[in-house]
Amino acid sequence: MKKALGGKFIVLDGPDGCGKSTQTRLLGQWLREQGVASASFRDPGTTVIGEKIREILLSTAHYAMTTPTEVLLYMAARAQLWVEEIAPALREGKCVLLDRWLSSTCAYQGHAGRFGAEKVIAIATDSLDRVWPDLTIVLDVDLAVAAERLNRTLDRMEQKGDNYHREVREGFLKLAEGREDFVVIDSAAGIDAVHERVIAAVQRLGASSQRKAQDR
Repeated sequence: MKKALGGKFIVLDGPDGCGKSTQTRLLGQWLREQGVASASFRDPGTTVIGEKIREILLSTAHYAMTTPTEVLLYMAARAQLWVEEIAPALREGKCVLLDRWLSSTCAYQGHAGRFGAEKVIAIATDSLDRVWPDLTIVLDVDLAVAAERLNRTLDRMEQKGDNYHREVREGFLKLAEGREDFVVIDSAAGIDAVHERVIAAVQRLGASSQRKAQDR
C-alpha cells in the first residue's frame, strides 16, 4: 500500500450528515498505520483565503447569496487550496485526502441549485490544474439519518430545506453513475462498518495502481 497509494488523490464526499469528516480522519489514521505518508484538507477551507471564503459561504447572514456566486466562491477557495496545499503534497508523493471537492459543487449547486453540473465542471476545468481525483467515495445517507446526526446549529447551506437536500443526494448518486473512479457507500451503518468499506475501496485503488505499474 505504501508505494501503491503514494501520490494518490482521494476525496470523501456526500450530503450533509453523511459522516465524511469522521471517515476522512479514520482513513488518514489507517494510512499512517500502513506507512503511507498522507495529508488531509477540507474544501472549502484549510488555507487562510479558503477559510475566509468558507465563513462567507456558510454564514447565515448571507441568505441573499445566489447559486452562481456560491459556485464561483467554492471554486476560488478550491483553486487556492490546490496551489497552496494539494499540488505540493502530491509532488512529495503523499496520499492526499479531501473532505469534499468538485463533486460537492456538482451535487449542491449544479444539481440541487439548477446551475448545471456541466457548467460547474467547465468552470473547474478552466480554474484547476486537475479536476477529478483518483477516487471519490460518496457516503450516501437519507434525510432522516442525516437530520439525526446534525444535532447542532445549522449553517446556511444546511438550512436550505428538505427538498434541496433530497436533490443534493440525488445529484451525488447521478454523478457517480457508471464511473469507475466513484464508489458509493451506504453510510447509515455504524462508523466502524463504514470505515471498513472505505478501506476496501482504497485498497482496490491501490491494487489497481499496482497492476497498472506491472503492465508498464
